[in-house]
Amino acid sequence: MPTTSHAQQLLSLLARLSFRLGQFKLSSGGTSDYYIDCRITTLHAEGGRLTGHAILNLLEASGVEAEAVGGLTLGADPIVSNVATASAWRAIDHPDAPLLHGFLVRKAEKAHGAGRRIEGFCRDGARVVIVDDVCTTGASTIAAIQAAEEAGMHVAAVVCIVEREEANGRPAVEAAAHGAPFLRLFTADEVRAAHVRGALSGAH
Repeated sequence: MPTTSHAQQLLSLLARLSFRLGQFKLSSGGTSDYYIDCRITTLHAEGGRLTGHAILNLLEASGVEAEAVGGLTLGADPIVSNVATASAWRAIDHPDAPLLHGFLVRKAEKAHGAGRRIEGFCRDGARVVIVDDVCTTGASTIAAIQAAEEAGMHVAAVVCIVEREEANGRPAVEAAAHGAPFLRLFTADEVRAAHVRGALSGAH
């Protein structure tokens, strides 16, 4: 896990706002004794700010260079906006800092208008980062990777906020990304541990 203060603060917020214990059915069809709804945090004013900066810090620490960040709607939507906005804020104080523009991948091509599947930034040959909130099987991440590549863009890295560390998730994403690094901010176990600590201390 990154040691930046942005990431540490984001972890605390995820543990408090997004993590729930119980019995849940996952989109993959499986069941789990916990659920992490990252959108509650990424759509939170402070959580969104922290998300943007934490991912920028992770990309910088990993040496990833890109022109844009994007992902499959709906989970990636606030992440994309937050990262793009954070990059613009940084560029105010550091003019040499790269701007990361945003794009969103529809689950299917729009049936009217221009009929695009990708909204926002889309340039042939551009290096891009694919983002997602929670990676379980990696299906939504892989769909975004494939759409970006079909549009002629090159995937420089893949980032998720929380990785559930399911047996087939990471290998499937890494295979689809053709060697691009698959990075995460946190594991589900880290979020769970932070949630339990908060519960024991009465922070929740």
